[in-house]
Amino acid sequence: MKTIKSAEKKTYKRDRELTESVMNIIDNVRENGDNALFEYARKFDNIDVDSIRVSEEEVKSAYDKIDSETLEAIRFAESQIRFFAEKQRECLKDLTVQSKVPGLELGHRMIPIERVGCYVPAGRHPLPSSALMGIVTAKVAGVKEVIACSPAFSGFGTIHPAVLVAMDIAGADEIYCTGGAQAIAAMAYGTESIKKVHLIAGPGNKFVTEAKRQVLGDVGIDSLAGPSEVLVLADKTANPTFVAIDLLAQAEHDPNAKPMLVCTDQETIDKSLAELERLLPTLETKDVAGKSWQDNGQVYLADDMDEAIAITNELAPEHLEVQADNEREIAAKLHNYGSLFVGHYAPVAFGDFVSGTNHTLPTMETAKYSNGVWVGTFIKTGFHQFVSEEGCVNLSKHCMRFAEVEGLYGHRDSVRLRVEK
Repeated sequence: MKTIKSAEKKTYKRDRELTESVMNIIDNVRENGDNALFEYARKFDNIDVDSIRVSEEEVKSAYDKIDSETLEAIRFAESQIRFFAEKQRECLKDLTVQSKVPGLELGHRMIPIERVGCYVPAGRHPLPSSALMGIVTAKVAGVKEVIACSPAFSGFGTIHPAVLVAMDIAGADEIYCTGGAQAIAAMAYGTESIKKVHLIAGPGNKFVTEAKRQVLGDVGIDSLAGPSEVLVLADKTANPTFVAIDLLAQAEHDPNAKPMLVCTDQETIDKSLAELERLLPTLETKDVAGKSWQDNGQVYLADDMDEAIAITNELAPEHLEVQADNEREIAAKLHNYGSLFVGHYAPVAFGDFVSGTNHTLPTMETAKYSNGVWVGTFIKTGFHQFVSEEGCVNLSKHCMRFAEVEGLYGHRDSVRLRVEK
């Protein structure tokens, strides 16, 4: 392996200042409820509000503020995400089975979490896709109450209308205009307006991520997200223009985004990097994409495809593209990634918006042991056993011995008193 380009800095840093700042926000929300949310709305969003809840009238009026093409795209994406989520749900089945021990029946149930909070970030541009990814998936899972929180978008005084429409089409039961660490605290602990949830899902900036870390245990979370990542795995058959634009497409997310290329062919690398330099000035997002590429871009020349696959599995990217010959054979050997895009015509953009797979994915190499948001994120598995008198007798001997070995004599007697005659 040869390193052609390495990252110049670490893309995610958790420091004491961030930790303490978020802790103070959480404490304020826990103590002062809605008043704290009003305070942060003035401080961070430059708006004066006396209500956090977005009314039905506001949601309805949002439809008049977006064009028909945007509405059509939102409906299309919603149907795709719902289709795939429904297929995932079909895979999750209740189980009841007769044990090898007579008189014992074992099983589990797929139980939807009752109340979920979906966080939808807002940055330089609105993110209706993030609203769809969380809310649709939770509703398909069977969650009874899905609330959505998002900060006010600059110039609107409330959530961006495209995001409001997406929340409504996705099926949000309650919508709140609040963001950042304060929104996470409100969902985790409740305020006068917001009833606490059981699980929080959705991506966000470092303040949101740190807040999720701090409330974990008092409430469930989906994951701790870092800056977005893509790795393009390529060989000599890859189109350098496709490689270049896909690296830049990821780089434009954020100055801390991480675009990576692993390739088995030096000429393809050279042509791809030349194309990247040609295409970068044409992007409206060139400042962000250029900064991300300069600071965080990585390029590796692998000796062969086996080494390229090994490098890729070690880097465990959030998004992984395969632009190579024998693409399906290669894909089968890849196992550390959030979402996989196979083929020369499979850019990450499809997964971000319209293919149907979820775009809330593991970052910072956590794909080695975790997965992205899916229907199962919002479902817990409860185990059960039905035991007859016969089953009690058949299990008693070995159970009582375990109890005695572990010094739990009440456990032993809870069985003994049932089987003694």
